[in-house]
Amino acid sequence: MDANHRSGCPINLSVEVFGDKWSLLILRDMIFGGKRHFRELLRSEEAISSNILADRLRMLVEQGMLTKADDPTHKQKAIYSLTEMSISLVPIMAHLGAWGSRWLPVSDELSIRAKLMDEGGPALWEQFMSELREEHLGHPTAAAYAGAEPVRAKLQAAYEEVVKRKAGGSQAVDIDAAS
Repeated sequence: MDANHRSGCPINLSVEVFGDKWSLLILRDMIFGGKRHFRELLRSEEAISSNILADRLRMLVEQGMLTKADDPTHKQKAIYSLTEMSISLVPIMAHLGAWGSRWLPVSDELSIRAKLMDEGGPALWEQFMSELREEHLGHPTAAAYAGAEPVRAKLQAAYEEVVKRKAGGSQAVDIDAAS
């Protein structure tokens, strides 16, 4: 066993990597919200502080969950990308969301994505992971999904529909707040 870990148990080791709430929420915002820059991640609904965000991003890069590169569109920005390690969390995130929707007092608008991911099951998760591999790793989307509506777009449209329904159809949707 490595002296840096409490034990060699796979659940323990997993919790050591992404067991604090902030790391999972950062990964959630990157996976489901498409956020890739520090300032985008700073605007999460849960109001993470900038020092905690910087610390968790550093740790996720060190753990191999994310990569960090200079943003070619802006010299003073960095762009974060998911690695295969993080992309493979999609089914776990789907299960966490489904569990939370079933057992906790969730809001309709913030739980619709989890419900759709649960209903879509492994086929939808595979499509989403393929799309994330293209977006973050540069791998072409699997041929089986060519021409299909992107998963994130489906999830966003469902979210917007719930917000619109709850507002009586008269309120504009703030997409940033939706992620």
